[in-house]
Amino acid sequence: MKVVICGAGQVGFGIAERLAAEQNDVSIIDTSPRLIQAITDSLDVRGFVGHGSHPDVLARAGIEAADMLIAVTLHDEVNMVACQVGHALFDVPTKIARVRAQSYLQGHWRDLFSRDHLPIDVVISPEVEVGETVLRRLSLPGAIDTVSFADGEVVVAGVLCEEDCPVLDTPLRQLTDLFPDLQAVVVAVSRKGRMFVPHSADQLTAGDVAYFVAQSDQVTRTLSIFGHDEPPAQRIVICGGGNIGYYVARELEARNPRARVKIIESDLNRSEEIAQGLSKTVVLRGSALDRTILEEATVDAADTVIAVTNDDRVNILSCLLSRELGAKRMLSLLNDPAYPAFARGLGIDAYVNPRQITVSKILQHVRKGRIRGVHSLVNGQGEVIEAEALETSPLVGKPLRQLDLFDGMRIGAVIRGQRVLLPRGDMVIQARDRVVIFALAGKVKRVEQLFRVSLEFF
Repeated sequence: MKVVICGAGQVGFGIAERLAAEQNDVSIIDTSPRLIQAITDSLDVRGFVGHGSHPDVLARAGIEAADMLIAVTLHDEVNMVACQVGHALFDVPTKIARVRAQSYLQGHWRDLFSRDHLPIDVVISPEVEVGETVLRRLSLPGAIDTVSFADGEVVVAGVLCEEDCPVLDTPLRQLTDLFPDLQAVVVAVSRKGRMFVPHSADQLTAGDVAYFVAQSDQVTRTLSIFGHDEPPAQRIVICGGGNIGYYVARELEARNPRARVKIIESDLNRSEEIAQGLSKTVVLRGSALDRTILEEATVDAADTVIAVTNDDRVNILSCLLSRELGAKRMLSLLNDPAYPAFARGLGIDAYVNPRQITVSKILQHVRKGRIRGVHSLVNGQGEVIEAEALETSPLVGKPLRQLDLFDGMRIGAVIRGQRVLLPRGDMVIQARDRVVIFALAGKVKRVEQLFRVSLEFF
């Protein structure tokens, strides 16, 4: 696949890194010579200095032969114009744009991105995606990572196995014997920074992060089996009243009337603006690093403190200060990929990485075959993919135990009609089943092949 990416920032770099590693033909455009030099020095991509919305720059990057244009610069308008130019002048088949300003995304302007106006095939809003991730973490505080598939019927969650985890040193195959009615499957384990697909005889050790696939109504019970039975947060303090903080507070007011929410925002105009848009949330003006403000927000009584300012260091320090004042649980926004490695050691219970979330959303539309959803895990070491099995798929028609296909992969659930089925050795996948499958990064291409339509099908 030939892909042109506009924007060589964190998201653009992350997309280019994944696509180049899979031997795609990638060109990337940015106005910063420094960023272009850095990305071409470290990745097998072609770099071009210039404006991504300029036709001549796009032409030099090879847009005429591109299968896809991905516009993820820092400026919404540049992203939108780049897609317009790609459509009008070069007839690019698929155009994806990151749009951050919520004004463009309001429901009554939904026709803006239609083919007759601004022909953008996929609009990605990082603030909404990150906000939804935060809301899922609040509803499942025992998980350090969660994502929904199959229209919310299936959940993939990551759980930290602590010293008191009840299932430590227990072969995974015994979990079925111990909990015969449990609708959950462990599909991956991250141990000391390395992710792998566990075998049935493998055992979990303290410090592991286990990723399981479960039916949505079984997630809470599964977390409790791993020693995490924390109730959903009701008293919440949000540090940062930007787009993400405001979105989370507004949705909590709508979805959870019992929640008591406070926002700390340093900018006077912004604090007044969000206060007018919220009906029950208390907005405090001040710094999230000011102990007096944190005490006024009563973080000592908070179930969860959410730090979502634009500065990773402020997020980390505000979490640490809140912990010292007595807050029960910390959730931090972390953009820098170097920070998560030690954040948990500092007492931060969970983190949200906007780059990883945005890259996952874009990869959903990059992946070939009948791919319905994608979520990247542990900085791209693996992916959870939801895909539809067609008649030509080698998965269809044989019991799973007879398929020699799953080295580095693990099926977590099969959705057949309205039913969620757990994989068993005698299960036979049928055409049109939806399959939720985990794959290590090096096996993602294989997953795509399993769900592509072959020429013989026609």
